[in-house]
Amino acid sequence: MPVIPPFSSGPLHTNPLADAVPVPETVWTVPLPDHPWYDHVCLKRVFVTDGTRHQVVLVDARKLLVCADRDNTDYVLKPVAEWHSGKVRGIREFLDPENPRIPPMPYVTISTRRASGLLGWLGLEREGVVAFRNGQHRARYLAGAGARWFPVEVHEREAALLHEMCGAADDARTAIRPVTLPAVPQPGAAGSAGGKPGKGAA
Repeated sequence: MPVIPPFSSGPLHTNPLADAVPVPETVWTVPLPDHPWYDHVCLKRVFVTDGTRHQVVLVDARKLLVCADRDNTDYVLKPVAEWHSGKVRGIREFLDPENPRIPPMPYVTISTRRASGLLGWLGLEREGVVAFRNGQHRARYLAGAGARWFPVEVHEREAALLHEMCGAADDARTAIRPVTLPAVPQPGAAGSAGGKPGKGAA
């Protein structure tokens, strides 16, 4: 199960002059076999400048959402089929690959807790718990559209654990390959992560 080596990156620029400097962008294309509106989405990193301590990990969509459903912070979304039609339409339009602005991948944290059952009670088995800092709507929409795997960003200290608990199969690397696009001007790049990371973001 692959962990994608980290790109050198860091906190988003807030200096307008720095925002105008052309920079190359790395994009992951995620196939959507069960989606009638478009057959793929493109995702980019949340952190795009030098110095960050984050990594991109390809995750198994089902495993990730199983871990996310264990989050006990009262911010676990319902299945896409139960969303308001306006929310579904908004996420679909936000992810549309025809849009000039590439949406950022989900940004997560992961921890473990004692699993249920005898082995958990004995301290011999633990289970992953994923919390979304940004992009829970995106992740659940992608899974509902048939995505088997997709990239997420996580702090480097949690990357190995995320890979262990939710990592995609080896063939995901063939299906989802990062491609670096030519450098283009990035006006207003301070908002390129799709809003402030935090609960409530799409």
